Amino acid sequence: MENKKDTTYDESQIQVLEGLEAVRKRPGMYIGSVSIAGLHHLIYEIVDNSIDEALAGYCDRITVDINPDNSVTVEDNGRGIPVGIHPQQGIPTVEVVLTILHAGGKFGGGGYKVSGGLHGVGSSVVNALSERLEVEVSNGEHVYYQSYERGKPTCKLKIIGDTDKTGTKITFLPDAEIFETLDYDYDTLLKRLREQAFLNKGVRIIFTDKRVAEPKSVELYAEGGIKEFVQYINKNKDAIHDDVVYFEAKRGDDMEVEVAMQYTTAYSETILSFANNIHTIDGGMHETGFKSGLTRVLNDYARKYKLLKEKDPNLMGEDTREGLTAVISVKVAEAQFEGQTKTKLGNSGARTLVEGALNDKLSAFLEENPRVARAIIEKTINASRAREAARKAREATRKSSSANNSSLLGKLARCTDEGADYAELFIVEGDSAGGSAKQGRHRRYQAVLPLWGKMLNVEKSRIDKVYSNEKLLPIIQALGAGIGEDFDVNNLKYGKIIIMADADVDGSHIRTLLLTFFFRYMRSLIEQGHVYIAQPPLFKVYKGKNKDLVERFVFDEAARDRAIAELGKGAKVQRYKGLGEMDPEELKETTMDPEKRTILRVDIEDAIAADQIFTILMGEKVEPRREFIEQNAKYATDLDI
Repeated sequence: MENKKDTTYDESQIQVLEGLEAVRKRPGMYIGSVSIAGLHHLIYEIVDNSIDEALAGYCDRITVDINPDNSVTVEDNGRGIPVGIHPQQGIPTVEVVLTILHAGGKFGGGGYKVSGGLHGVGSSVVNALSERLEVEVSNGEHVYYQSYERGKPTCKLKIIGDTDKTGTKITFLPDAEIFETLDYDYDTLLKRLREQAFLNKGVRIIFTDKRVAEPKSVELYAEGGIKEFVQYINKNKDAIHDDVVYFEAKRGDDMEVEVAMQYTTAYSETILSFANNIHTIDGGMHETGFKSGLTRVLNDYARKYKLLKEKDPNLMGEDTREGLTAVISVKVAEAQFEGQTKTKLGNSGARTLVEGALNDKLSAFLEENPRVARAIIEKTINASRAREAARKAREATRKSSSANNSSLLGKLARCTDEGADYAELFIVEGDSAGGSAKQGRHRRYQAVLPLWGKMLNVEKSRIDKVYSNEKLLPIIQALGAGIGEDFDVNNLKYGKIIIMADADVDGSHIRTLLLTFFFRYMRSLIEQGHVYIAQPPLFKVYKGKNKDLVERFVFDEAARDRAIAELGKGAKVQRYKGLGEMDPEELKETTMDPEKRTILRVDIEDAIAADQIFTILMGEKVEPRREFIEQNAKYATDLDI
């Protein structure tokens, strides 16, 4: 008799996951992933609870320790989680907070006016995903203690001492059965905690890594709050006015905003917005209000003092933001987040508040500081002229591109499936390597654009110079998605843009120049994972001839030595000094064939760090670059000297 699958679908197959079992069954729904990002998220949730105590005015000191066994201890001097018996649950309130989803002081009970985090589910989620968790609560009289394993109490709440202090101390060890790794990244956590210190002025955060022989500890404290945040971002840039412009405004008891801003001689903008300490990477109403308010205020000032003549057009938004670094932080009682990632603020009142704050406070600042005001307006007018020059150059570029006979694109070897998501564009250093790549490619979905010579360093140039640069223009035309304010990733002709350069100093320089260009003028290209770096081999280890030939392509000295040992006596080594030394078949097999190649995707983990590193490496100031080289020289390998 034929076996058939049971197709019954009734009430017996509807599974109800009680309490924290749901979190352990589907952790990604609560913390995003079980990768290192999810691991870090556990720390953020517990720290955010302490930050919420600070926002409420009860906490000014938070310590975060990574312990030698990979457990984490977070302690604050807030009020302490309540320990009394919960009126509805009949168990201590601290146990309710740590074991029941959606239990907390952030659901209208009056505990907090504003809060970040996962809206009160954070502590219980961390408990559910931890092999063990211990909590100590000091309430000014006693120290209370309770322990848990995978979300379940292993003892009742008990008094373990007396104290006149208040606060909460939580130690948790993430569950190795849940997470891919328990190895925290110190720099990622430091960046997040530093951000929190800037956003919450007067709160002292002490971060210590005890996993190393000599524990490293850093104290994060910003009395100046987001003013110091702007100074930190601009530390390697030349400001055109010394003081950071700062102002704040409130709307009743339910909304407040802080703004800090400073203009630099750079050509790119850095605007960071936050809502309830959450980085709103997709912007939202507060950011929209800032941009529209800024444009209006600067235009009004320029017209009032005849810095813009009657015949001159108004400054556009992008003109008023050239070289600007700004941090916008709003605190909202009922924050409404939009979008898949919940990182876009939807409260319309935030736009009105921020716009009004700029209209009042920034206008007053400009009136009181005419020298600074004129320096800012002069920069924006120069940006406007450059934008107009860029517009004319762009139109000329579009005409030549639409005619499809641009001499600049003459070296592009197109693919037949151009426009498909799986189509690939190899940007190749040098005509010789470009010739090999054209012959070794898969013509259906792989296009090749050879580059020759050094291209423009866009960190030191305005957009009009980009449009007139014969090295960058072919890339702009080949990608077909525009640049800067006009860039639209939906018009991209290739799903993958693969930079293929020699493994030497010149190749590294070209990669850096290209990445700087993409970061400054096509950032979403990187953010959405379209940019890759090819990994051509450094060595070919081979033995024998003709039918007996055995080859190994390897990427470093250690792999070379292993290949020599594997092939044994008579093995020979060829060192590739450049891509042009490979014949088309070798280049295809090692670097271009998706079945065999290794390519690295370029990501932006931290936009602030990325901005700073491009400024250091490619900007005008020499001293920060010298310091960077001195600090990192010991890590350099494969020097071409």
